[in-house]
Amino acid sequence: MDPKAVYSAILTEVKKRVAGKEDTIKLIMVALVANGHILLEGVPGVAKTTITKAIAQTIDGSFGRIQGMPDLDIRDVIGYTYLDDQHNVQLKKGPIFNNILLIDELNRAPPKTATALLEALEERQVSISNAVMQLEKPFITIATQNPLNIEGTTPLPKVLSDRFLMRIEVTYPTADEEAVMLRIKEQKEEAPVNKVLSKDDVIQLQSMLNDVKMPDDVAEYITRLVGSTRSDIHVVMGGSPRAEIAFMRCAKAKALLEGRDSITIDDIRTLARPVLSHRIVARASGGVGVNGIIDGIVALLH
Repeated sequence: MDPKAVYSAILTEVKKRVAGKEDTIKLIMVALVANGHILLEGVPGVAKTTITKAIAQTIDGSFGRIQGMPDLDIRDVIGYTYLDDQHNVQLKKGPIFNNILLIDELNRAPPKTATALLEALEERQVSISNAVMQLEKPFITIATQNPLNIEGTTPLPKVLSDRFLMRIEVTYPTADEEAVMLRIKEQKEEAPVNKVLSKDDVIQLQSMLNDVKMPDDVAEYITRLVGSTRSDIHVVMGGSPRAEIAFMRCAKAKALLEGRDSITIDDIRTLARPVLSHRIVARASGGVGVNGIIDGIVALLH
C-alpha cells in the first residue's frame, strides 16, 4: 500500500463535495492514520459536517452521527438495555458503535453527557449496565464545535478536550472556493463518493507508523516545545506528556502520507496549533490568545 497514493485518491473523492479546505482534509487524514480523534471548530456553515461525511464515505466502514443538544442523554450516545416481550435482556446499541462517529456541535451537549464519552475516546470501550464492550477497530470520533460564546455553547472540560488528538480550525472559504462551492451545490444530484479504503486498510495504515523514524533532534524539539508551554508567563496550564505523544504520532502520520520515512522539526512546527491549542489554558488577563502564545513559542525555539 502506498500511503501517499491513498491520500491523493481520498482527496480526489472528497473534493467532489468540498471546495478547497485541503489543509483541513489533510489534518483529518493525519489524525485518522495516527488513530486519534479530532475536534473541528468553526462557525456554522463552513462545511465541517460535509467534510467529515465525505471522508467517512471513502472508507468502507460503518458511520454514525450524533447531534449535540441540551437534552442529549448518554443513552442517546452509547445505547441501553431493555426487556423484550419474553423478558430477555436485550441491548440497543447507540451510534457510538460505529467505525467513524460524527458528533455535531459537541459543545451544545450537557457536560455530564459529554464527559461520559471519556471511556470510549480513551479506552475505546463502552460500559453498559454491568458489561464492558470493546468498540470495533478502527474507531475514530470527529466532533464539531462552534466557537465559544456563541449562544447555547459551553466550554468542553479540559479532561475531555485533551482526549482529542488535534483541534482543527475551519475558517471561512476564499472567494474562489465559494465560487466552486456554489457550482457543487448547483448540481441536481450530489456526485457519488467512491470507497478508497477498507477497515483493514485503515488498520494497516495505522500500523505503518512504526516504520517512520523520529530522529533525536526532533524528539528533543518536541519536549522543549511542550515544556515551554508550561513555563510561559501567559499560560495557566501547559501541555502534558500526552501532547508530546500526539506530536510524535501526528508527525509520523503526516510523513507517511507525504511519502517520507522520517519526521522533521518542520513537521512539528506545522502541527503546533492543531496539537496544542485545545490543551493549554491562557491567562484571562494576559491579552494574548492561545494561538498567539503557540506562535510565539515556536518562533523563539530553534
